[in-house]
Amino acid sequence: MSEITTVRDQIASCAKSMFDRGLTHGSTGNISARLSDGSLLVTPTGSSMGFLDPGRISHLSASGDLLSGDRPTKEMPLHSAFYDTRAMTGAVVHLHSCHSVALSLLPDIDPENVLPPLTAYGIMQLGKVRLLPFFVPGDPAMGDAVRGLAGKRSAVLLANHGPVVAGKSLEAAVNAMEELEATAILAMLLRGANATVLNADQIDRIVDRFDVDWT
Repeated sequence: MSEITTVRDQIASCAKSMFDRGLTHGSTGNISARLSDGSLLVTPTGSSMGFLDPGRISHLSASGDLLSGDRPTKEMPLHSAFYDTRAMTGAVVHLHSCHSVALSLLPDIDPENVLPPLTAYGIMQLGKVRLLPFFVPGDPAMGDAVRGLAGKRSAVLLANHGPVVAGKSLEAAVNAMEELEATAILAMLLRGANATVLNADQIDRIVDRFDVDWT
């Protein structure tokens, strides 16, 4: 089986898993993955992540030309910005997951790091998650905002829109996205509860042990 066929099947499988568990809905969300030759596989525009036809997943050249499949998601500027600024990026996942979106609407979250330090895995898999402003879906300015971070974030939260996570592989990106939504759920559940979060020493030990970019 060719690399393109294998990765198309992996994207469809991961997308369906997230859809079936309510992490995405309707025709929201998109996934991309970089192949060994630098080309990209991207979920098509207007498609539902629960019902992807692997053969119709967009195949783009390294320069962005459509080689096969349907037209790609209109959120390509987001995906391209991560690939261009983080050389280790092998896949990007963007969802409209409800609790992450809800967190982006709250007036008192820290825009430099929207997730409170609740668990070790939230820190290990995500580092600091930057809140970006609201953009109209498909606006290339979303990509410009990610580029403005100069590769210093693997995950961002778009205000009133949803999270975007880059990972070294498709599996890593999906796992990190699920960790982001799980942490957002915890943050919403614990809101106003005076929860015991990880302290600075505990965070430092996690960052040092797992080589987390915490800048």
